[in-house]
Amino acid sequence: MTPSILIIYTGGTIGMQLNHATGALSPLNFEQIEMEMPELRKFNLRIDTYSFDPPIDSSEVQPAFWVRLARLIYAHYAHYDGFVVLHGTDTMSYTASAISFMLDNLAKPVVFTGSQLPVGLLRTDGKENLISAIEIAAAVADGRPCVPEVGILFNNQLYRANRTTKYNAEQFRAFRSANYPPLAEIGVHIKYNLPFIRQPDSRDAPLMLYDTPDTNIAILKLFPGIGRRVVEGILGIEGLRAVALETYGSGNAPTVEWFINALREAIERGLIILNISQCHGGMVEMDQYETGILLKKMGVVSGYDSTTEAAVAKLAVLLGQTRDTGTIIAALNTSLHGEISPGTN
Repeated sequence: MTPSILIIYTGGTIGMQLNHATGALSPLNFEQIEMEMPELRKFNLRIDTYSFDPPIDSSEVQPAFWVRLARLIYAHYAHYDGFVVLHGTDTMSYTASAISFMLDNLAKPVVFTGSQLPVGLLRTDGKENLISAIEIAAAVADGRPCVPEVGILFNNQLYRANRTTKYNAEQFRAFRSANYPPLAEIGVHIKYNLPFIRQPDSRDAPLMLYDTPDTNIAILKLFPGIGRRVVEGILGIEGLRAVALETYGSGNAPTVEWFINALREAIERGLIILNISQCHGGMVEMDQYETGILLKKMGVVSGYDSTTEAAVAKLAVLLGQTRDTGTIIAALNTSLHGEISPGTN
């Protein structure tokens, strides 16, 4: 049977075309992608396309978009061997991380990609990204998908989606995965880093969809001189359920009395505070320094080596599943989809 791939175009630079008269970019009809990329005809695959109408600029992405995309993959899951999602780069790490948590028991590839230049331009990175993404989405070994998880492919690297951050707005290497190695590296051959690719617990388990994310979440990034009113204002937002606290280094924060009291009172009210580092590499280790130990004793939850994007997405999906704080904290302390490194929790 001929393998089948569904390309889902949600928007982004890769699907734009240049109006030479005005110099502006506008969306192309992605169903005519073969006109721009005749190379797709060389695949021995059934390739279908689905386009969001209208396309979504990634800076406009909201959780409702995550839900729409997750439901679309879920609805077509039985009919395709793999999925390629074309998405703008600005919020790709947020969306791809969210999809990794919203689709449980995933056993097929979902490869996100895009480009820094439109696919119709001569120097575009879009063609190579898309061709490699399709090849990886369709790749099998011993009758099984080579990468049965959600990934982001950019500039000859395939990363675990919930380990990525958009790192550069100018270079073709737009994404980095500081705390986890690439799942695959594309050169003359595609090298799959098999020890680092997550396999499903059971290939017979049905795909589960968690499509009710709750984004009563805030990000509180610490900086020298952050004011009391700012901290108390954020922690006191009505209806807020969780805060991703971006701390210094390995999870450190000020110990000034008003700050500690604000955190303690928020936790006592039932607010979940997840400690993640501002650093791209490394991890939160709240047992290492006195300030971290103090946060831990208060009930601040370690985010280990989670990215901000993964932390936000994970919180949203968990908050949408239950209102039981203990259940959520237990899940935050668990690597659900490879978002935190083994042995760190």
